[in-house]
Amino acid sequence: MKKAVIIGSGFAGLSAACFMAQAGWDVVVLEKQSIPGGRARHFKEAGFTFDMGPSWYWMPDVFERFFNCFGKKVSDYYNLQRLNPTYRIYWNDELMDIPADYDDLKKFFENIEPGSAAKLDSFMQEAAYKYEVGINKLVHKPGRSYAEFLDWDLVKGVFKLDVFTSMRKHISKYFKNPKLRQLLEFPVLFLGALPQNTPALYSLMNYADLKLGTWYPQEGMYKIVEGMYLLAEELGVKFIFNSNVSEIKVDGRKAKSVVALSNNQQQITSNIYPADVVIGAADYHFIETKLLPEDCRVYSNQYWNKRVMAPSCLLYYVGLNKKLTGILHHSLFFDSDFEKHGHEIYTSKQWPTNPLFYVCAPSVTDKTVAPDGHENLFFLIPVAAGLEGDTEEQREKYFEKILKRYEKFVGQPVKDSIIYKKTYSVSNFVDDYNSFKGNAYGLANTLMQTANLKPACRSIKIKNLFYTGQLTVPGPGVPPSLISGEVVAKEALKHYNQN
Repeated sequence: MKKAVIIGSGFAGLSAACFMAQAGWDVVVLEKQSIPGGRARHFKEAGFTFDMGPSWYWMPDVFERFFNCFGKKVSDYYNLQRLNPTYRIYWNDELMDIPADYDDLKKFFENIEPGSAAKLDSFMQEAAYKYEVGINKLVHKPGRSYAEFLDWDLVKGVFKLDVFTSMRKHISKYFKNPKLRQLLEFPVLFLGALPQNTPALYSLMNYADLKLGTWYPQEGMYKIVEGMYLLAEELGVKFIFNSNVSEIKVDGRKAKSVVALSNNQQQITSNIYPADVVIGAADYHFIETKLLPEDCRVYSNQYWNKRVMAPSCLLYYVGLNKKLTGILHHSLFFDSDFEKHGHEIYTSKQWPTNPLFYVCAPSVTDKTVAPDGHENLFFLIPVAAGLEGDTEEQREKYFEKILKRYEKFVGQPVKDSIIYKKTYSVSNFVDDYNSFKGNAYGLANTLMQTANLKPACRSIKIKNLFYTGQLTVPGPGVPPSLISGEVVAKEALKHYNQN
């Protein structure tokens, strides 16, 4: 039986492992942490369960399709609930609850900007086309040749896909109200790049947000990881945790084995795992620069330093000994300068002056994530990747800033009810995930970092070394990571069948 070694058990690694095992391969996944999930891990403290990473469940069809590939359904592993209202936005002068029902959403737009309900229909029709072509065609391309895009549906629809128009320009064609514009720009600002530098193709995210909806898996986002992990084990995948990969051994143009240091009972041992194929589902930059001989690296330091990174995050996991009244599961705080914070993330790359932030309160929806009568809060500030000065003092300064704003808007004291708090930011992403510049989301979705212009999913120097995850195709986010694992597994299988 042919052997595949996969480095990392995030969503992309779990996905690749399942597809390789389904094809009859002997699959071993090496994971640095003690549990699967990578950035989507969770932890339990003081009676609370905190999801450490992703908290938005968008594109439910992508998850359903993944499990369907193995004769399973999402409901075999976890139960979903659609959130309504979808989320709340706090502005300086008002708050807005975004309705889940599309007819209610049209009324919501119309009340803010007369005539915008009909424009929303047109905007969403375009976004639906982009979603259909983007998710069913573009993101499944491995990005290894421009010939992949000689697809008649793509060719005839290239202008409808708005690849050469920016999100900002595209949105401004339809809507004049600054709040509506920012509502539609927020997904790319938080997850990708400045709206003026992001192709309007990504209005497909607005379709995912406002039409397909925001969902929540009961008992937390980690239920997705648990479902994929259980499926992988059912398929025969072997997982080795607390396993820190130190080297990929190369002979000629072929990866022969992966060396990992295992830390069990405080005893460190070195283990060698023979491989016919190696799939890097950990940080691409780390694998290239730390695990390979220098002459086997494809991308230079100069190349990596020129990449435009999506944000890192300043995160706070907070437990309260009381319930808050009137809050929603997801809340966005846009009470400060939207434009300024965007430039501080992507242009000047500095610690933000007065940041926008996001709060997730899963205990509003889910009783299992906090003790009775308690609240589970997750605060997130997007910050630039590669920041220096990530100290506890810096983190505390920002927590005080946003907590005061949070208390003001929810109209209740919070600080005195905090019984648990953990912080997480740039240096933790580096330490835990070997993350390039401490990024949280991968590469920004700019035009010059789309499809073939991303780091390749297969090494051109080592013929059986492949990459998956947020620094290669198709890009950042949980659904794209599931697809990335499938794409790279198919590429690996195709390579092996041709040789």
